[in-house]
Amino acid sequence: MAWDLSCPDWWQRLQQVRSLVPDLPLWTAEGERAVRIFNKLRLADVPGTPTMEEAGGEWFRDIVRAMFGCTDPVTRQRMIRELFGLVPKKNSKTTDGALMMVTALLLNERPRAGFVMTAPVQDVAQLAFDAAAGAIDLDPVLAKKFHVRHHLKTILHRETKAELEIMTFDPTVLTGQKISGGALIDELHVCAKQAKAPKALRQIRGGMLPFPESFLAFITTQSDEPPVGVFADELQKARDIRDGKREGAMLPVLFEFPKEIQESKDRQWKNPKLWPLVTPNLGKSITLDRLEADYREAKDTSEAELRVWASQHLNLQIGLALSAAGWAGAEFWERRAELVLSVEELIAQCEVVTAGIDGGGLDDLLGLVLVGRERGTRRWLAWAHAWAHEIVLERRKELEPKLRDLEKVGDLTIVELPGRDVEDVADIVCQVAAAGLLPEKHAIGVDPAGIGAIVDELTSPERGIAIEQVVAVSQGWKLNGAIKTTERALAGGDLVHGGQPLMAWAVGNAKVVPVGNAVTINKQVSGSAKIDPLMALFNAVSLMALNPEGQGCMDDWLSNPVRAGRA
Repeated sequence: MAWDLSCPDWWQRLQQVRSLVPDLPLWTAEGERAVRIFNKLRLADVPGTPTMEEAGGEWFRDIVRAMFGCTDPVTRQRMIRELFGLVPKKNSKTTDGALMMVTALLLNERPRAGFVMTAPVQDVAQLAFDAAAGAIDLDPVLAKKFHVRHHLKTILHRETKAELEIMTFDPTVLTGQKISGGALIDELHVCAKQAKAPKALRQIRGGMLPFPESFLAFITTQSDEPPVGVFADELQKARDIRDGKREGAMLPVLFEFPKEIQESKDRQWKNPKLWPLVTPNLGKSITLDRLEADYREAKDTSEAELRVWASQHLNLQIGLALSAAGWAGAEFWERRAELVLSVEELIAQCEVVTAGIDGGGLDDLLGLVLVGRERGTRRWLAWAHAWAHEIVLERRKELEPKLRDLEKVGDLTIVELPGRDVEDVADIVCQVAAAGLLPEKHAIGVDPAGIGAIVDELTSPERGIAIEQVVAVSQGWKLNGAIKTTERALAGGDLVHGGQPLMAWAVGNAKVVPVGNAVTINKQVSGSAKIDPLMALFNAVSLMALNPEGQGCMDDWLSNPVRAGRA
């Protein structure tokens, strides 16, 4: 029978300085044996080379006890197959993880078992290897048991021939690994940005199935950007198991604040009195004085640097990847996610709608944004969608995890053939036109470059959009007015939206370049990250700022369920 690994009282446990490992029917002897082995290992890079019993945190001993006390001594079947540890920086997670893998190598009974520990960059992998090799060198008994191959970063158990390999994360190499013992992946949030990371994890999990005692562990900090790819998936899975929303064999140990604290408008997380709750190694590898000093430095640098600091040291989940050169409106974007919005809901709530379109190259996104003026309040409501050709996934492999995530939530459509995206855009614009909400002139703002196919489709006899309704919106510094208008509307609460991940990503990607007394946001400065939906927003705002009027056949549209999308 599967174990219940949920921990619904996790916030109370953090406040009471209790273990985040739930109460489990562990095989006590096995678990305590693992802890004794772990406690004897020494820290080679700390003055005096203390043992883990002296220098280690109780939080990690709880993990070791659970991970090795969950195996049936007779069948060798694991009840906890995976671990997801979300731990802030400077809490000794890499060293602790490396020494846990040494413990696993010592407890292993399978001949020639394979163990792997990976890290996203060579420096972190070297740190892990040095911790493991250093602990072995400091213990005469372990030095005889193991053969440490420094040039290969491998550790061989001389009796069982089991081997631990410590390497940088390479999906190609990991796909072919025989991991019959266990694997630990450090800093999954960085590894997840590689396009083939999902395939590597599938291969690892699939390869472990024949081995009942094998395990997969993730020990990571929060991402300094909005979570993407397999990191976002595994983090959500861990949270759902912790909260009792789903079953699973993954042990979730997440040192983070509740959502209401993370997203509080008064930023409760800035209170240093709360920091010890998510800093399990406080007083050992990190001190509160050091955290406060780093916080002040980040705060004095920029808003972007403060958010990155909070993501790394408090596991705060970032909604926007802000940067020092970021667009000023980005600071207000998250605060204006005030409603759930679809095309149909926007049409039903608004008296007039303008459309903005941008992009559309084969290795680009095609962005569409609708901005509607709400009846009564006259607030502007924004909805967005984007399309990408499959070629983008090949040419921009670093973006594939994010684009796949956006596809999952419904903000992005990936098309196989050119033309499908243009037809979809025209369908949506014509849906607005059928409701009588498009102005007679200056209704659809487009980037003048490369939008011939879109204009042709919109103004075709079948679509019926008049050429006078399509406007080529000047880009570059001439877009400064629309950029500033959008900033002011966001800051004052006059522009609100549905909190779509697509727009949060595009807004966070934007980089500002001063041009005389104006500013510009362009794709060259923003790099490979996409901003097309944001540029489409500026195009739509530039037309809504003209205070247009709709054509007034809304009642007919609402009475027709097919047109209104309610059929």
